[in-house]
Amino acid sequence: MSRTVHIVLQSIGVAIMAGLLIAAVVSGYRMTPQGEACTALSYTIEDRAERAYLTEVELTQLLRANDLYPVGRSLAPADLHRIEKTIAHHPMVRTAECYITPRNEVRIRLTQRVPLLRVQTAVETYLIDTDRRVMQARETVRDKVPVVTGNVGVQMASHSLSDFALWLQQDEYWRAHIHHIHVQNPQMVYLYLRGENQPRVMMGPIRDYERKLHKLRIFLENGKDALKDKHYTELDIRFRGQVVGR
Repeated sequence: MSRTVHIVLQSIGVAIMAGLLIAAVVSGYRMTPQGEACTALSYTIEDRAERAYLTEVELTQLLRANDLYPVGRSLAPADLHRIEKTIAHHPMVRTAECYITPRNEVRIRLTQRVPLLRVQTAVETYLIDTDRRVMQARETVRDKVPVVTGNVGVQMASHSLSDFALWLQQDEYWRAHIHHIHVQNPQMVYLYLRGENQPRVMMGPIRDYERKLHKLRIFLENGKDALKDKHYTELDIRFRGQVVGR
């Protein structure tokens, strides 16, 4: 073999190795050194203080069930990607990131999904999360979110009702007062306020709610005596500039 050909082959080899190294860096993963096994596995649940929907034991069981438990194995970037993807598909996980440390320890950093609404119909109960996706209703999910009942489907729950719930989250007053939304049909929605003997609120369709609830708040704050004396069972806020008591 001539010296020129040898140099060319050597250059090609160096280029290939450099390309593999760059690919590993760009993908965000690092493989364990040749022949060295993963020494440990740990989890970081970023929002554990706010909610505790899942445990490390449950996550480890998920990896074992999919033959992905990493400890004792030599790992490639593809292995870490499969671990990350499997954890990310857990019904309580919102985001997941898997990486390996210089000591060959696999670490998984994740966040949990955040409920926005609890939907209870005659046939099923589920949650809608802050990403407007259907979320499993678990015993461990105890967040205080508005409950939606009645004739409501996923389409309405994840669109107009989610818009309303996100707005409620930003409004301290109404977040504390509204706990139940009942959908008779898309054009007739009722609100139920916290507290004993509170009249139900006829809102009509889920639109223009900022204006409707602004006038209702004025009425509630200034008409407490009227509410006690007349024993209203329903307040109608569908009409512009007025609250109708029945």
